[in-house]
Amino acid sequence: MAQTMELVRGILIPFLGTCLGSACVFLMRGRLHVGVQRVLTGFAAGVMTAASIWSLLVPAMDQSYEMGRLAFVPAFVGFWIGILFLLLLDRLVPHLHQGSDVPEGPRATFKKTTMLLLAVTLHNIPEGMAVGILLAGFAAGGSGITFGSAMVLSVGIAVQNFPEGAIISMPLHAQGQGKGRSFLLGVLSGVVEPLAAALTVLAASAILPILPYLLSFAAGAMIYVVVEELIPEMSAGTHSNLGTLSFAMGFTLMMALDVALG
Repeated sequence: MAQTMELVRGILIPFLGTCLGSACVFLMRGRLHVGVQRVLTGFAAGVMTAASIWSLLVPAMDQSYEMGRLAFVPAFVGFWIGILFLLLLDRLVPHLHQGSDVPEGPRATFKKTTMLLLAVTLHNIPEGMAVGILLAGFAAGGSGITFGSAMVLSVGIAVQNFPEGAIISMPLHAQGQGKGRSFLLGVLSGVVEPLAAALTVLAASAILPILPYLLSFAAGAMIYVVVEELIPEMSAGTHSNLGTLSFAMGFTLMMALDVALG
C-alpha cells in the first residue's frame, strides 16, 4: 500500500506542475510578453536537457556496466529509437507549433487551438514515459533505481511543466480564448503525462530486462522536443540572451537536484 501511494505521488507531481502553470492565465493582464515567453521556454529546455543526461542517460549506462567498454551501446541505441519515434509521431499527427501558422503532419481541418494542443500533447508523452520508466524500475526492484531518484525526475518534470503550462494557457487567452477555457486546455495538454507514466508502471515486470534501452529512449525523445520545439521558440525573433541564460538556469537547477537528492 505504501509503495502504491509513492507511485501515485510520483505520477501526479508532474501533472500538478502543468495545472499550476496553466493557472497563471488568471493573473494575466494583456498579452504574454515575448521576453517572459523566452525565459519560460529556455528554462523548460534546460531542465529537460539536464534530466535527459543525469536522470536517464547516465543511469542507462550505469545499468549496462557489465558490458565493459560497450556499456554505451544500450544508451546509444535507445537514444536513437527515441529520436526516431518522436520524428515518426511528428509525421503522423497533425499539429501546430507556437508562433507558427503552418501546420505540420497530415492535412487536417482542425481548429488552430486544437492543433496547438496536439503539438504539446504529442511532446508530453516522452516526459510521462520518463517518469514512468524510473518508477517502474523502482517498483520492480533489483534495478538499483531508488524512489528518491524517481522523485527527483518527477519534481524536475513538474518544474519544467510549470512554464510549459503558462506558455500554453496565456497565449491562448491572448488569442481570444476565455481564461477558464485557456486554463482547461493548458491542463488537458498535460493529461497525457500521468497516463503515459501509469501505463509504463503497469508494465514494470516487462520493463526491467530492457531498462537501459527504455531510459535512453525517453532521453532521446525529450532531447528531440528540446531541439525541435523549445530552442527555436526561445530563439525566435530579435536576438536576445534571455533564452540562453534561462536555459542555463534550468539546466543547473535540474543538475543540482539530481546530484543532491538522487
